[in-house]
Amino acid sequence: MKGTGVIGSAATDHDPDGSGHPNSTGPNSAGPNSTGAVIGPDPALLGSRLRALGRHPPAAAGGTAQQGGLIAAAVLVPIILGEAPTVLLTKRTPNLARHAGQVSFPGGRIDPDDASAEAAAVREAAEEIALDPRHVELAGRLPDIATGTGFRITPVIGLLPPGLSFRPSPFEVEVVFELPVAALLDPDAPRREFVELRGERREIWVWPHADHRIWGATARILLDLARRLRAE
Repeated sequence: MKGTGVIGSAATDHDPDGSGHPNSTGPNSAGPNSTGAVIGPDPALLGSRLRALGRHPPAAAGGTAQQGGLIAAAVLVPIILGEAPTVLLTKRTPNLARHAGQVSFPGGRIDPDDASAEAAAVREAAEEIALDPRHVELAGRLPDIATGTGFRITPVIGLLPPGLSFRPSPFEVEVVFELPVAALLDPDAPRREFVELRGERREIWVWPHADHRIWGATARILLDLARRLRAE
């Protein structure tokens, strides 16, 4: 990422839930998909659901320059399709100029040499955690999100097989860890908190994890993915 992180901060969480807090269906439960079937953490069913989402992608971010004053960026949202599927996340090192020590997806600015947001996301993942692009099955995009730190981020879903090894970049990534997809399928899992950011009181989403605080743009991307998996 060349030291230009774009994911950790809770940049524009003034409208954290969009359509409002989803109705509860009970802890660790799943919502129905478009056919009425229940989406559980089964890897084959999850992979099919994510590929189906990718067949109807949102509009492309487009270009590498500023869009409406925002810098184009992309992140990879890696889903490991193991026996118990997980979302791969990273914690940034404390020495970075932007969002130091915060949880993020692998990603960064879309460079002029990147053919697409997908190319940028895969390249950044290779640089940050040594993820071999040959192991990434691109399954589509989630809608762009804008951050108060000046970026427009395109989240790119990537399906990964289980058993891969990752080597974090010592400059950019402190640790690589996973969040169970089962947490995304529980509508009661994320919570809302109030924080002070740049002198303003903002409401943000926070996802539960035993060792890490997942908030900001990362939490918003996870929330959007969760709602799509639950077909809300």
